[in-house]
Amino acid sequence: MTAPAPHTAPAPAGAAAPDAPTWPAAYAERYRAAGYWRGETFGQMLRARAARHPDRTAVVDPAGAGRRWSYAELDRRADRTAAGLLAAGIGRGDRVVLQLPNVAEFFEVLFALFRIGALPVFALPAHRDTEITHFCVLSEAVAYVVADVHEGYDYRDLATRVRANAPALRHVFVVGDPGEHTPLAGVPREPVPHDEPAPGDLAFLQLSGGSTGVPKLIPRTHDDYLYSVRASDEICAVDEDSVHLVALPAAHNFPLSSPGSLGTLAAGGRVVLCPRPDPDTAFPLIERERVTHTGLVPPLALVWTEAAAATPYDLSSLRVLLVGGAKFSEAAARRVRPALGCALQQVFGMAEGLVNYTRLDDDEETVVTTQGRPICPDDEIRVVDDDDRDVEPGGTGHLLTRGPYTIRGYWRAPEHNARSFTADGFYRTGDLVRLTGSGHLVVEGRSKDQINRGGEKIAAEEVENVILGHPAVHDVSVVAVPDDYLGERSCAYVILRRGAELRAAALRRFVRERGLAAYKVPDRVEFVDAFPHTGVGKVSKRDLRTTAADSASAPHGPHD
Repeated sequence: MTAPAPHTAPAPAGAAAPDAPTWPAAYAERYRAAGYWRGETFGQMLRARAARHPDRTAVVDPAGAGRRWSYAELDRRADRTAAGLLAAGIGRGDRVVLQLPNVAEFFEVLFALFRIGALPVFALPAHRDTEITHFCVLSEAVAYVVADVHEGYDYRDLATRVRANAPALRHVFVVGDPGEHTPLAGVPREPVPHDEPAPGDLAFLQLSGGSTGVPKLIPRTHDDYLYSVRASDEICAVDEDSVHLVALPAAHNFPLSSPGSLGTLAAGGRVVLCPRPDPDTAFPLIERERVTHTGLVPPLALVWTEAAAATPYDLSSLRVLLVGGAKFSEAAARRVRPALGCALQQVFGMAEGLVNYTRLDDDEETVVTTQGRPICPDDEIRVVDDDDRDVEPGGTGHLLTRGPYTIRGYWRAPEHNARSFTADGFYRTGDLVRLTGSGHLVVEGRSKDQINRGGEKIAAEEVENVILGHPAVHDVSVVAVPDDYLGERSCAYVILRRGAELRAAALRRFVRERGLAAYKVPDRVEFVDAFPHTGVGKVSKRDLRTTAADSASAPHGPHD
């Protein structure tokens, strides 16, 4: 079936047009008729849950002096904060960068923004100057929400630096001691009548794991994202008795929606925020709160399965462990049920849309050897060769997809959209997969120049551009190195200028000081005289990856 080329949605009030392509009208009508898009916003969803069971606990925040917010209180806080943001001049269509750790205020601000139609731009606690400045400038954010200090890092200082380079940024709101900025606690006001967004409007801007530089912005609507979380609830058996532990950063797409915190709130369950994902922090919370579901990236899943044998804590309430963000090896997957006593569901998805799960009634071999099948009957999947021709059944190829919750284009990125989407609206995911006879996907690798370090995506080009700024560096190529723990680590192959001297530790320190997130600092640095080349004269990253893999087990010198 061939669709019309994607068209561009009108911009929300206060935004420049065009912002992002959206679904052609015929597809939108089809998705509504099928019941995927139900005409509900996130703000309406929370209000309905608060009306249904106001006294049930919605959010537990152990880091915030053990705070427990009911649905009624979360709803009230969202209304009051929404009123305060409106009074500050923030309204429908305005972008607000939201960079908070796993604290209850994350949801207070998130639903306040949903209520007024402002667009959260999700940032992770690990992001620093380069990323946050990019998000603020690209989105023309008018506000930025941060914690005061988290894990020893002062986000108020970061906000001051970013504000100097982001002309549109008018407000910085701080959870905790505000320093020179505005305390979030001083924002709430008595609710006032105001226009709320429509279900088809943009709800937020998520971050891509881009391969060509700092992340692009992914526009998601209330209708499409709410369908994704509702469908995830059904597949993962999440209901109002479920208790979900948010162990990963709350703003990440996986713990937000698969089924995550938003899925749990949509079902009327309880969300428990975990300050850190290590077993010493998480296991006591599982016992105390009788946690039923949680999601981890593969490295953490390995740590948990190893720690479970010796833990004194009762983990018997845990029914489902979801593992995603990177491919989970078969050997590691087989350890989950014996170690934790719960079902494993593999998750393979992307912030751009498509989500795949193994099912709770899949046989064990399917669960441990595949990354699941799509959540929706209208998720269209193609596996193609380099010329976009469908591969033979069971063959490996590039994954293309379109459907009722997969975007049709990035925010304000027309040139990238022309490369990342086909003329008939299929998204080029950058994944190499094969499709089994049962419709399950097996992830074989990545076709994009991207490193997946334990679920954190690193664009090689971004790191290369930073390293090239060092006066001693002539050229650099950053590639992935296989790693049993993280899945992949990064290795920077560096050619120095003639006569220059540089140590690996000094180069890694240089990268860190340029404001990149810590996980983007190369794990290894190798100095070489030349790069291998392809037949047409391009640097052969494939050969560099092979060399890196062959030497991965060899001893290396200290790297800081």
